[in-house]
Amino acid sequence: MKKTVLFFAGLFAFSALQAQWVDDPATNTFIVNCSNDDGELYTATNPNTGDTYVQWEGFGSNGWSPHLQRINFEGVPQWGDDGIHISALEFASYSEGVSMTTTADGGVVSCFAVYDGYTYAVKINADGTFAWGEQGIRLFDGLGFSRTELVAGTDGGFWALGADYNNSYLQYVNADGTLNPYATISANGYNCMFGQITLSLNNYVFLTYERLGSGFYTNKEIYLVGFDTNGVQISPDVLLMSEQAFQSTYIHYVVPDGLGGGYAYIWHPGIGEVFNVYVFHYDETGASTIDDTNGISVHSADPMNFYGGANGTVDPVSHDLIIAYEQTDAATQSQSRIYMNRITPSGERVWGEGILVADNIGHTYSDIKVDAFEDGSGFSVIYTKSSLSNPYFTTIEAFGMDMDGNQLWTKTLCSNTYRRTMCDNSTGFNMGQNIVAWVNCLDGGIYAQNIGPDGTLGPIEPPVISCLAPENFEGEYVYFMEDQQFGVNLTWEAPETLPLHYNLYRSDIATKSDIVIEIGADQTSYFDESEMGGYKYQLTAVYENCESDYSLTPTGENYIIVEVTGLEESADDEIVTVLRIYNANGQAISNKNLEELNTGIYILQGLTEDGRWASKKIAVE
Repeated sequence: MKKTVLFFAGLFAFSALQAQWVDDPATNTFIVNCSNDDGELYTATNPNTGDTYVQWEGFGSNGWSPHLQRINFEGVPQWGDDGIHISALEFASYSEGVSMTTTADGGVVSCFAVYDGYTYAVKINADGTFAWGEQGIRLFDGLGFSRTELVAGTDGGFWALGADYNNSYLQYVNADGTLNPYATISANGYNCMFGQITLSLNNYVFLTYERLGSGFYTNKEIYLVGFDTNGVQISPDVLLMSEQAFQSTYIHYVVPDGLGGGYAYIWHPGIGEVFNVYVFHYDETGASTIDDTNGISVHSADPMNFYGGANGTVDPVSHDLIIAYEQTDAATQSQSRIYMNRITPSGERVWGEGILVADNIGHTYSDIKVDAFEDGSGFSVIYTKSSLSNPYFTTIEAFGMDMDGNQLWTKTLCSNTYRRTMCDNSTGFNMGQNIVAWVNCLDGGIYAQNIGPDGTLGPIEPPVISCLAPENFEGEYVYFMEDQQFGVNLTWEAPETLPLHYNLYRSDIATKSDIVIEIGADQTSYFDESEMGGYKYQLTAVYENCESDYSLTPTGENYIIVEVTGLEESADDEIVTVLRIYNANGQAISNKNLEELNTGIYILQGLTEDGRWASKKIAVE
């Protein structure tokens, strides 16, 4: 075994000398071998390591089946020239759809329907081993045989959403491959399909799904509902989009807003019989924040033009949706332009009729991808542009823009004009680079190109991550006389850079049990309605690529100890019989003689002169 490990280590070291990100759009970076008719590409970057996974579908001895490659931050392939083929299962000669996500523990999960109609998930560790065996695990108790959507959880697990032709099925899979109970989403008289999921606070998930009738042209509504990891519904079904009639194949997409909610968008001709893109937003409680259930259009109604092919991202600072879309003429759809717009959570269209990114010069544009810079200073727009001589041959272009819509740079990512199959997504910016991949449909092989927020191609130095902790973390026991409610009130000051969310770590000193409470980035206080006992609290800020150190208190500690007594504290209550003494760490002190206590902060519990139970904090100097 050691020889095998050394062999692969040597192989990877050799590869590192032979391949890395190039800065030449005429050559690009080779990723992995594949056939020229392979497709269904997806990419995903692990934000903690910078490693990127590429998945594609190709025909093999076991049918139309998934393959994967892992490349490190420098663009060096890690799983050989052919990648890893998932070959222990039988697939059909066509695809029901394949999805992929990286997990918080550094692995990658591929999910798909197989020949027998069941849905499986296969997890591959970063070293190329199969975490649950090559056959993986079967989801949804055998239900749901169509494309599955995946979203990584915060603990190494992931959410999986599957569907059949009538219902949708939602299930949380733990990091060790154990399955939590699944939820069934159904509605009498409707097909509940085409769902999308976004991760919310506390590892919960929000599901948006379409209720539709049968047939190619049908009536559609979009609903929203939330679930916890045990498949328990935690929010009511909310109507996001009211009923519209259009082709069933036009489906909606979602993007998380960074605060526990998300944006949904869809293009259809249901209003005025002219295609437009309509946007909806929901907050971390699952409530719609846009009153109009028709949504907010990205462009004013225009009978002369269609607006569609949209792709969106979210500004990590304002949490507005930045969305790009294509304009084509309604008569012949021969003209092509790309516009941008910015939509707030309340539905304000900030850039009016949009900002023109690419004008009509005889080319057609497609495969639009939008990604925000990690620091919130701007975003990139990547798209393919057709050749004037052959509409099936394309180059790959990119624009950089600031958050006011001003152009920063333009780049050609791939100047070779040939027929290509683009990946369905880009990786987004992680550690200072964004990656897009494609199949060379002339010669075969998957190629990729990276780009930095300043337009740099090729080797990129990871940015210094500012992982700032919250400041002035404080907490105290509080008791509300009116309703006799009690708990711990915690406060802090937000760091200069707003995180994705906060993690509040609470430890029960007596039972040694720990929990993590996820708190929204817009909050600077939290009331913990805890049971009686002693608790230790620590607070961090969580960013896209890191988690901060523990926040410090005004006196310099990185924790807070609070004793919850269930009683009203009063400085006027004089304890004459001391029954319990706790130090600042929540530990019980056997010595009941106050004069013999060392210097420090203590909590006394005991009886007053009239026999009442009381609790108070004292300082011994």
